[in-house]
Amino acid sequence: MATIDLQKKSVKIVLEKKSLTKVRARVGLVLDITGSMRSLYKNGTVQKVVERILAIASQFDDDGQLDVWVYDNEFSRLKPVTERDFEGYVNRIILEDDLVHKFGRNDEPPVMKDVLKKYLEEEQSDDPAYIVFINDGGCKKTIKPIIESSAKYPVFWQFVGIGDGNFDFLKTLDTMEGRIVDNANFLHIAEIDKISDSQLYDSLLNEFPSWIREAREKGILKVEKTVQPAAQEPVKKKQGLFTKLFGL
Repeated sequence: MATIDLQKKSVKIVLEKKSLTKVRARVGLVLDITGSMRSLYKNGTVQKVVERILAIASQFDDDGQLDVWVYDNEFSRLKPVTERDFEGYVNRIILEDDLVHKFGRNDEPPVMKDVLKKYLEEEQSDDPAYIVFINDGGCKKTIKPIIESSAKYPVFWQFVGIGDGNFDFLKTLDTMEGRIVDNANFLHIAEIDKISDSQLYDSLLNEFPSWIREAREKGILKVEKTVQPAAQEPVKKKQGLFTKLFGL
């Protein structure tokens, strides 16, 4: 538990520096589980990634819960992880579960649509969703319309490229036109297990503050609900939001 406590302290320092201490957000983690990621799952690197992102969720979300997906040419929405059960999460919930498809080829759009389905239709909230999306190269260009369509909603995509794969398309996210706000950022980390916690959190949260400000200005986020932790009235469910977005 000592390690995650130190990570939480590192996150808190970064949040204070970036004036994010009063921001509430739901945090999701999407993990590439294609064949080229096999060694990173086997050697414990992915487990450490889960723990490091969990530290962000513990500061942003009042229930400290990190939502998790894995994807290759199929995807799985997994059991959320918390500080109570993070130890051995990757082995227990991913590697040892035969129902979780793993080590195939990559196909990002289906899992991205499921992320949006969860946060925009199934669990609507005034709190934004902050999504860390881990990819080791070759991300499909067909994610472009999904990013564009979701720009008017309270979802921020933080893509993280690890290793030395092809990230040419992800590098274009900041210059992508046709969006009400810039709702996606790309960060390349060659060796994610070697970057310090403070560097990682500073980089992961680099563009989130500017998105928060712009999303408030555009009315995508409700200022009073985002910055105040007081009890909120239940959000009335809007039928068919996800269907209207993607026609599914």
